[in-house]
Amino acid sequence: MQENYLAKWLNNELTKEELVKFKETKEYASYLKLREATNNLAAPDFDMAKAFEDLNKHKASTKSKVIKLNPYKKYMGIAAAIALIFVASFLYYGNLNEEISTQYAERAQIVLPDASEVQLNADSQISYSKKNWAKKRDIALNGEAFFKVAKGKRFTVTTENGTVTVLGTQFNVENRKGYFEVACYEGLVSVIYNKEEVKLPAGNSLVVINGELQALKIPNTKEPSWIRNESSFKSIPLKFVLDEFQRQFNIEVATENIDTNQLFTGSFSNTNKELALQSISTPSQIKFKLEGNKVLFYAETP
Repeated sequence: MQENYLAKWLNNELTKEELVKFKETKEYASYLKLREATNNLAAPDFDMAKAFEDLNKHKASTKSKVIKLNPYKKYMGIAAAIALIFVASFLYYGNLNEEISTQYAERAQIVLPDASEVQLNADSQISYSKKNWAKKRDIALNGEAFFKVAKGKRFTVTTENGTVTVLGTQFNVENRKGYFEVACYEGLVSVIYNKEEVKLPAGNSLVVINGELQALKIPNTKEPSWIRNESSFKSIPLKFVLDEFQRQFNIEVATENIDTNQLFTGSFSNTNKELALQSISTPSQIKFKLEGNKVLFYAETP
């Protein structure tokens, strides 16, 4: 076989006579299988600038060395390298985790591979392995999400503050800096916090604020209030209420002369900014000043 047959074949440059001769070679069948196997694979993103930079560094650190290769071995080496790159790329991307995230004033609805449903609140993120989902229903959560879990194997939500495990139920998990809450709306939820397990039946919640744990009753509903575009709080430090307002409206919040540790009980609309500001300031006996995309909550000095 002429040494340039493979290259010309890959580029569809062979004449009819050359193609007939090439098909008669014993290597043709192997080349054909290799091309068919790689036709449907996509190569990973390639940073050309970085590749040249790495190549130049390598040249500077090593002496040049020329090795004369047999033409047949040269092309087989190229083909093997191409196949290896494609296979490695396929395996790598097949094992990547699925990640869904939301920004301020944004939400998302996700249907998992087993038909379980997740509603993601503002400024939140979940990740899971789609490929291994049938074997292991595990989700990592940062932020807040409401879960409707399909019956099946154990379903686990992992956060930096605690782990929630169910078989099939409806529950809400919020994991923020200094704040962790799990509320069960249907069935039974198991929560692992500080290596201790707490069982939550429907209508109950576990709240951890700055490391302090408390158990609370929740309203007799099928879902948290934020699903209905309302953020509700019961004896929660004002700081976390203002943080939630900022997430829902993407408005920068500042405070002046107020105690952000004072407890707040109430709710505010997630769709009406002016009404939300009144709902926060009036029961807290504070005032606010809204200018553009910034709001200042303050208390008047005597």
